[in-house]
Amino acid sequence: MPDRVLENVITNLSCAIERPCAARAPSFQHIAPVAEKFPAAIAGDRQAVELGALTLSMERNLLVIRGDVWHSGGIVPVEASDRQLGSAADTAWSIVRAASTLAESLHKTGGPIAFGLDDRSVLRPGKPEDPDAVLAWSPSHGWRSLLGANDARSELLNLYLPICSATSLRPMTIGHLGQSLDGFIATHSGDSQFVTGDDNIVHLHRMRALTDAVVVGAGTVATDDPQLTVRHVPGSNPLRVVFDPGRRLTHSYRVFTDDSGPTLYVCSQTLVEPGETRLGTASVVGVDCDDASGGVAATLRLLHSRGCWRVFVEGGGVTVSAFLQANLLDRLQIAIAPVIIGDGRPAIRLAPHARLRDCRRPSYRVFRMGGDVLFDCDLQADAAPSDEGAPDVPPVNQVI
Repeated sequence: MPDRVLENVITNLSCAIERPCAARAPSFQHIAPVAEKFPAAIAGDRQAVELGALTLSMERNLLVIRGDVWHSGGIVPVEASDRQLGSAADTAWSIVRAASTLAESLHKTGGPIAFGLDDRSVLRPGKPEDPDAVLAWSPSHGWRSLLGANDARSELLNLYLPICSATSLRPMTIGHLGQSLDGFIATHSGDSQFVTGDDNIVHLHRMRALTDAVVVGAGTVATDDPQLTVRHVPGSNPLRVVFDPGRRLTHSYRVFTDDSGPTLYVCSQTLVEPGETRLGTASVVGVDCDDASGGVAATLRLLHSRGCWRVFVEGGGVTVSAFLQANLLDRLQIAIAPVIIGDGRPAIRLAPHARLRDCRRPSYRVFRMGGDVLFDCDLQADAAPSDEGAPDVPPVNQVI
């Protein structure tokens, strides 16, 4: 099976090793016709490939998947909508990844430029007036889409191009939380898998692929034991960063035991033993946690010093709130799911204001994600307070 085809196979199938399902039997066999989708695989000379605990092989023009999957609790595919996993989304994602890679060099070289697609759907420089132009770059504003609102690819481009515009000269830190209608990210027991639906899970994997580092707090690791890797879409794994200022975690969690990517374990420098450098497979780094930010400012400086200019704070509520309270987030994404928890672990918690007019009202865009709604807030562009009249430009920039 040629490597490029194998990559496509893995991309389309890795979603199958994700969520527990006690109703599944401890073994699994699935036969899927691939004569049209993966024609090159049929003529390949590799008879079988290992994907985790699964074996993929070609038999009579069929892709056969076998294996003991009880190691992950079972197999349940991610059933995201066409918005996230359709053909238009696939094409848009290729454009987004290319834009993400080009941003650093474009920011250093100067003027505005437009890009179209060649016959292989690869970005090529052009002019904004070209009929096939899809993207435009400006040193002052970054990327913007030139596609019409009715173009099926424009949705993903509009959502992710602001993140792709971040560079070493204009770094970006993005926070994300998935919450219920009543503002909780989990039950009191910590059960949060999953508050939001499959579309938002795919979105998280896209955000990981676009950023240099993904940060989670100790509570998220202790409760969810996440991998923090890119599995549902094509893309590279980011640097995994576990922020645990009080050093409460042990080395038993997956981010400290697997070799999926480099991992930093960040804790208070007062809790690092002399000469200590590792916690399992992770590198131990001590930071100053006695400042007003509780250590998140020092953590962000650490990541910038390592060349991580796009930082994704994936959770949980305590960690995202700490970055937000310290004014370290450039964007905040809140996915709201149509579920009512009643009481549980809260999402954002900040020092309160006595008056509503003093509360922050960021500019935002709204995106639909399956049954969920994503608010993408630009924290560097606050909207006008509600009692001061409507701003010239409505804060809702885009509703999809």
